[in-house]
Amino acid sequence: MLAYIIQRVVQSALVLLVVGLVAFSMFRFVGDPVDNMLGQERTQADIERLREVLGLDQPFVVQYYKFLSNAAQGNFGVSYRQGRPVAEILMERAPATLELAAVSGFLAISIGIALGVFTAIRRNGVGANLIMSVSLIGVSLPTFLIGILLIYLFSVELGWLPSFGRGDTVMIGGWSTGFLTSSGLQALILPSITLGLYQMTLIMRLVRSEMLEVLRQDYIRFARARGLRERAVNFRHALKNTLVPVITVTGLQLGSIIAFAIITETVFQWPGVGLLFINAIQFVDIPVMAAYLMLISVMFVGINLIVDLLYFAIDPRLRVDRTGAH
Repeated sequence: MLAYIIQRVVQSALVLLVVGLVAFSMFRFVGDPVDNMLGQERTQADIERLREVLGLDQPFVVQYYKFLSNAAQGNFGVSYRQGRPVAEILMERAPATLELAAVSGFLAISIGIALGVFTAIRRNGVGANLIMSVSLIGVSLPTFLIGILLIYLFSVELGWLPSFGRGDTVMIGGWSTGFLTSSGLQALILPSITLGLYQMTLIMRLVRSEMLEVLRQDYIRFARARGLRERAVNFRHALKNTLVPVITVTGLQLGSIIAFAIITETVFQWPGVGLLFINAIQFVDIPVMAAYLMLISVMFVGINLIVDLLYFAIDPRLRVDRTGAH
């Protein structure tokens, strides 16, 4: 077990190094931030002096090494646009994105698993067929279009929910939250549904497929032959074995929720790190863009590592295979 953990940690660290290299290299071609930071009356001396201050006059290898060493200490430099530490800006925006992702992930997992089990158990029922038909909307329509449709229906036509912003927030320590205000909770509804709908649909279809496969197994027939109640067969035996392969996909979808938040935040003008990244692209704010991609990469790699360890702990076949291999 310890050897497996060390192996996965080393692989995760290598992935982060590669992602950091790709991100840092890519931003060298999006434009020169000096052009946006200096006015029209700039001189060549002003340009050279600013490039020296920002460290842009140094070789690429030196810039990349400094970026990684500083990032490991939580220092992502200073925003070219705002003139403030990037870490400070991210800490201000992170609560909005994390709360949106948490609500979306909870809805996607809870509703997705529940509907997946229901449509598998009642696979020939009218309700199950209706749910499967409606679920095509979540798979087919792009996220931004779903958000626009929800805004038009619930904000423009019905006037029930706000169409943009985060609502009122309160500070708890250094964390700003909208969970404790009515306007904050209302503002969460539409973007969380928009962000979590695709993942919910995917989880539902995966659970349904795995559940139907498990219900055909011999040990399920044996459990029914023993006289166990249908509820016990479905939830104690079938569902437990269904969730083992679902864990991997669910973990990756949680990472996707954070990554795809950039689209939802743009549609709803949600003041999170995704909207911050969009604004950074417009102003060629390289430190903010690099920090955002590194943050998303760390979350993806971290979630993937946790999922691998959970999968290894839950499925005894993996432990047996690795033991046999040695």
